[in-house]
Amino acid sequence: MQHKFINGIRVYGFGSKVDLIEFANQRPPVILIAVNAEKIVNSNPQLKEVINANIGYADGVGAVWALKQKGLNNVVKIPGVELWLEFVKNCYKDSSFYFVGGTEPVIQAVVQKIKIEYPGIAIKGYRNGYLKEGDRKLLIKDIEEKKPDFVFVAMGSPAQENLMTEMVKVHAAVYMGLGGSFDVYTEKVKRAPQVFLDFKVEWLYRLLSDPKRITRQLKLVGFVKNMMLKKY
Repeated sequence: MQHKFINGIRVYGFGSKVDLIEFANQRPPVILIAVNAEKIVNSNPQLKEVINANIGYADGVGAVWALKQKGLNNVVKIPGVELWLEFVKNCYKDSSFYFVGGTEPVIQAVVQKIKIEYPGIAIKGYRNGYLKEGDRKLLIKDIEEKKPDFVFVAMGSPAQENLMTEMVKVHAAVYMGLGGSFDVYTEKVKRAPQVFLDFKVEWLYRLLSDPKRITRQLKLVGFVKNMMLKKY
């Protein structure tokens, strides 16, 4: 599978969600990490190291733009908020899952909803994303003992990547960081309307919904500038 380095981050270019799923399923243990313009601009050396040792995929339009600028034309944006459910849809009849993240009401709602949508799904375990002292060791031990095929961690970056890096040392599975995907799945947070998705400006909807994001969005001006000057 082709990839390019963008500001020191290795990003794989996939033509579809199916391509990514097949690629990942052949390579456990592996961590799937969504890469967008914000990660390209701001990621610290430790996070870059984790991404480069695993599979970074184009979760945002900025990453797709950068890959295409480097010659990978058959590349599509693969939102992590959709991808984890594609894994469940394609693999739940033959695989087992473990869910980590969100508040206690959110993770309970995730499990309840997913059991309804995918009858018979094998859930080896789940817990919220607020780890108190001692919880981290207990969680990693539980992963080691129950040996799920897929582990989804929705805690935000880089916390989720750091946790998955510890987990993968004790159990070989497909791990995936989900950010706020559980909140979207349970409709605690609304995803952008289809018109924003069609025009690839989901970031604009998030900004309009939460103006406090403006500080984060302004940092991406440098990304656009570097892209136009072909500095990546």
